[in-house]
Amino acid sequence: MWQSSPPGSIYDYIRVASFSIGPDGLVDQWSLRAAELFGVAAEDVRGRDPVDAFMPPELRTRGRGRVAEILDGKEWTGLVPFRAPGDRGVRGLAEVYVMPTETERGERGALCIVVDVRALRRIESDLAASEAIFGQSPFGFLLFGVDRTVKRVNQRFATVFGGYADEHRGRTVGDYLARPEAERLDAALRRVLETGEAVTELHLSGAVPGGGGERRHWSVNLYRVHSGSGRPVGVAGLGIDVTRRQIAAREAASARRNLALLNEASARIGNSLDLETTARELLDVAVPGFCDTATVDLYQALLTGEEAPPGRADDHSAALRRVASASAVSDAPLLNPADPPGCCATSSIEVGAVHSYPFHSPCATALRTGRPEAVPGAGGDLVHSTLVVPLTAHDTVVGLAQFSRTKGSEPFGERDRALAVELAARAAVCIDNARLYRREHERALILQRSLLPPGDPEAAGLDIACRYLPGTTATEVGGDWFDVIQLPGHRTALVVGDVMGRGLRAAVAMGELRTAVRTLAQLDLEPAEVLSHLDEIARGLGSPAGGAPGRPAARAAGGPELAEVYLATCVYAVYDSVTRRCTFANAGHLPPVLVEPGEKALMLDVPPGMPLGVGGEPFEEVEVELPEGALLALYTDGLVESRDHPLDEGMQAFRSALTDPAQPLEDVCDHVLGTLDTRHGEDDIALLLARVQGLPADAVGDWRLPREPRSVGRARELARAQLTAWDLEPLVDTVELLVSELVTNALRYGEGEIRLRLLLDRTLVCEVWDSGLVQPRRRRARDTDEGGRGLQLVGLLSAGWGSRRTPRGKTVWFELALPDGDAAAEPSVDQLLSMF
Repeated sequence: MWQSSPPGSIYDYIRVASFSIGPDGLVDQWSLRAAELFGVAAEDVRGRDPVDAFMPPELRTRGRGRVAEILDGKEWTGLVPFRAPGDRGVRGLAEVYVMPTETERGERGALCIVVDVRALRRIESDLAASEAIFGQSPFGFLLFGVDRTVKRVNQRFATVFGGYADEHRGRTVGDYLARPEAERLDAALRRVLETGEAVTELHLSGAVPGGGGERRHWSVNLYRVHSGSGRPVGVAGLGIDVTRRQIAAREAASARRNLALLNEASARIGNSLDLETTARELLDVAVPGFCDTATVDLYQALLTGEEAPPGRADDHSAALRRVASASAVSDAPLLNPADPPGCCATSSIEVGAVHSYPFHSPCATALRTGRPEAVPGAGGDLVHSTLVVPLTAHDTVVGLAQFSRTKGSEPFGERDRALAVELAARAAVCIDNARLYRREHERALILQRSLLPPGDPEAAGLDIACRYLPGTTATEVGGDWFDVIQLPGHRTALVVGDVMGRGLRAAVAMGELRTAVRTLAQLDLEPAEVLSHLDEIARGLGSPAGGAPGRPAARAAGGPELAEVYLATCVYAVYDSVTRRCTFANAGHLPPVLVEPGEKALMLDVPPGMPLGVGGEPFEEVEVELPEGALLALYTDGLVESRDHPLDEGMQAFRSALTDPAQPLEDVCDHVLGTLDTRHGEDDIALLLARVQGLPADAVGDWRLPREPRSVGRARELARAQLTAWDLEPLVDTVELLVSELVTNALRYGEGEIRLRLLLDRTLVCEVWDSGLVQPRRRRARDTDEGGRGLQLVGLLSAGWGSRRTPRGKTVWFELALPDGDAAAEPSVDQLLSMF
């Protein structure tokens, strides 16, 4: 059966040429292949002697002999050197097969079949190279036909997939790979055959026979193979086992991921000093970069601020609260360590719920031992791998973190375990820092509140209202304070101060300065003197032990930074309800604001002075007469200062908010705080408002007495008459006795004119003034002494007594509580005898 051979046969590679020699020994036929081989056209060689035309001169004699033998009817095969005609003729070597022929007339000729020896050598080299690649290559090599079946494989390939090389003929990719991978490779073969574009680095994976199920990875390169005529005859494939490379790359990627996670954890965890926020920051880093779901539980005792350390993880003392949870998988069940018998059941625990772990569960074990526990999931669970990691800070377990991976993710390995421990450790330190901050913050708040005046302060001749707004939990505790101090003679000290800095140290410094103010106020010093003493105290607080206050050497020796804690501003004012005059002294604080009835608010011109703790500068006093109904405002900078607007704008807004001082003071306070843009939370705010209500004229009795003995009796008469006018007869006897004692002392030990004054407000105050500077001193009289018991009697019968210096002498006073309708209690016999 005749049919055409397809292109690409062996003759395409060998390129056989032919020509014939006539009976005359000349060329009579010349094929096209001969023209290509020798480079001579048929018209140029036909009719010529082939020996003269193509053979070198030195071989022509032998050549003619061979031609003669051929024409005599002898076959011959051999190698014949030749050259193409012309000066640049190409020299070559041809293998010639000569067959004798006969013409129609019976004459003898010859048919010559010529093959270029160079083509044969090239074919031999190609075959040797092909055999070397297939047989000696250390990589798996295989050849697919156009039908995508295996035509040939090398021994390396057969060694990997079993059997002999010849046994793989006719197989398909489905015989070596699982269906998904086989479909990928088959699609690649189709694409290479159709387009001719090579496929490089095609990564495939699968198991090999006898490999124990171990998964291997290969990198496959595919390219189309052509015949000599350029016809595609198949696809060659080179497979390289890259399993180790894949493992190394996966480990390197895991290491890079872990380093990136740790770097992200360092940047994102611990930005807040809130426990719950810190726990959420941990989960934001872990999900989904490290795991699919995660939860954080903290000890309930840690969240409630109890000092007792967390107990053992039993049913009674291991109460924990879930503070955060996160999931990157929809409908993924979170962990519920409360379900027996283990620790990682399928039901979830809501955030905020308080729960405990069964004693023998992995979670409880991790809490007791401080070591992480790995918990595999059940066969049908979505969660198939869990790490339970205790949150340990400074060898103390503060809670538990659980990281879980669901189906489709790789189970946790040792590297993951180490990373989980590192993440938990970093978060635990931040959580412990937040716990310590919360504890310090709460203590500072307690200390700060305890140092503020309790309830609504009261003062003679003043209506008082105040507000104190601490900074929020986003800021530290500040050192703002205010105080209302009762002074003798129905006078009142009003104080507002601000310690620079924040935190517990600022609150402690504020408490020390406030206590010092109260102590100095009881000494009845002038406002400038009080601030001078406070300045010395503040500088002493800022100096290390044994150092001189305020000296640079002391500050350089490692003591606290004065600018952070022990610098303070303060306004100290003393109001006299009888004269309605107020004396101010200022240590670097914002000026007081005064609103007179019918007038706009104005800032009092009080010299600011230097802040407390700076030292070296005296403080000045300013005395202002306050009209009846005027409103006085003392405040701290948190009320008027903000980073969003200048201080002048805040002061103007504050004065504008005090437009109606006739309103009740509580309403005025609320209006001020509601009107001003205080940006509350940036700083503490202290506001002290006082409306002037001086003592009425009929509540004051004031007399001057000559320096003579009869003034004692006159003093008793005046006191009796005044008390009777005030309907205070129950106090007449006591007041007469005590007035006699004070006037007598003024005559005996004092100097100059004597002044007696009775003041009626919430209490009764009696004052005796003289120009002597010697302060009275209470002493215990001996049994044989006839005197020296007067001040003891004053101290026994009065609610309080004392003395204070004045610009031109001294004032001795005592105070009595007003009767409540019952008769005043008389001193007992023992009390009277104690004076003797």
